[in-house]
Amino acid sequence: MMLNYLEFEQPIAELEAKIDELRNVSRNGDYDLGLEEEINKLKEKSLTLTKKIFSELGAWQIAQLARHPRRPYTFDYIAHMFSDFDELCGDRAFANDNAIVGGTARLGEQAVMVIGHQKGRDTKEKIRRNFGMPRPEGYRKALRLMEMAERFKMPILTFIDTPGAYPGIDAEERGQSGAIAYNLAVMSRLKFL
Repeated sequence: MMLNYLEFEQPIAELEAKIDELRNVSRNGDYDLGLEEEINKLKEKSLTLTKKIFSELGAWQIAQLARHPRRPYTFDYIAHMFSDFDELCGDRAFANDNAIVGGTARLGEQAVMVIGHQKGRDTKEKIRRNFGMPRPEGYRKALRLMEMAERFKMPILTFIDTPGAYPGIDAEERGQSGAIAYNLAVMSRLKFL
């Protein structure tokens, strides 16, 4: 898989390329060149360099990481962290908002409710997901899922990654600000064991 490295990550990219090259030579040869030791040294050097670079990031570099095109989204976390995910859709009042995803899942043996923003990777999906900007329906869906989690005494795991609420006229006509305010009020009263 081709990774997208940022400018400040280029020294790491070069080390990783050397490691991959040595792995390929080691795999494709019919003879043992003793490359494992060299590969392990380069891996250690890469790890040390990564820790150093990421401990000294400036504000712009942190912003670049936050906007990275390969950054994981909610569905990526769900695929790697949870089993038995069942997506629940709709706000039961108007429509389903694809910018907010959520449903029941298992984290180990524990049943949980997962809720998060989903932005989309390509143009078509970004448009379908409204670039991760929820409409009132998304806030009502999230509230419905949180209340369901409370009823069934399930922990809630949230993945917040949004540029903000959708600023369109149609969203305001359907009660965007009221949906957000009502969510905040109800969330402050939810009870979990």
